Amino acid sequence: MQTDTDATDTPDRPTRRPPPHKGRQTRAAILDAALGLASHVGLEGLSIGALAEMMQMSKSGVFAHFGSREELQISVVREYHARFEAEVFFPAMEEARGLPRLRALFERWVRRVSVELDSGCIYISGAVEFDDRPGPVRDALASMVQAWHDALQRAIHLGVQEGHLAPDTDAHQMLFEMHGLILALHHDARFLRQAGSLERAGRGFEHLLARCLAPASNEGPCAHPHSALTR
Repeated sequence: MQTDTDATDTPDRPTRRPPPHKGRQTRAAILDAALGLASHVGLEGLSIGALAEMMQMSKSGVFAHFGSREELQISVVREYHARFEAEVFFPAMEEARGLPRLRALFERWVRRVSVELDSGCIYISGAVEFDDRPGPVRDALASMVQAWHDALQRAIHLGVQEGHLAPDTDAHQMLFEMHGLILALHHDARFLRQAGSLERAGRGFEHLLARCLAPASNEGPCAHPHSALTR
């Protein structure tokens, strides 16, 4: 959708447009508002009209930055993933290969979920909304989640290579159980409002590690008695 050209515009006097950096700033502000809205009402709750009202802009002004509601939803998924990487993935990559890195990935993941309890995790809510709805939004969401799972699986494989985890560790099964702990944490803490859910997630992770440790490994629950998740 585009606004009509002003009658005073002529080939000799082109329409003035905001500087490129101004347009990027406006788009970033709209995207930030859209992410906040989607965290509370879901990706399906997003609308150009609601954002226009929030931003005190015209609908055509918001539309010009994204082109369609679907593109807006996909942009929100990508922005959420970028922030997730910045808060969880990249800091954890500073840790040593093996269990230190795997622990950091899980603990930062848990912290991220814990601060989203009053809003919601787009990975989790989006999966509920789009699990049976094929299309570009589902594809974008699934791609982001799969990228995160692939990173976790690589960390598990590195744990085996470093001798921290047993050689026969089933990385896919371990990842499945880690993800299960996150889903249980989100459900019990957000839906049931049960106290102690964070600590139970931490203990569950320690129990999982204990089953997967290499026999001669010095890494394990006893090596980290003050884990941030089990204090």
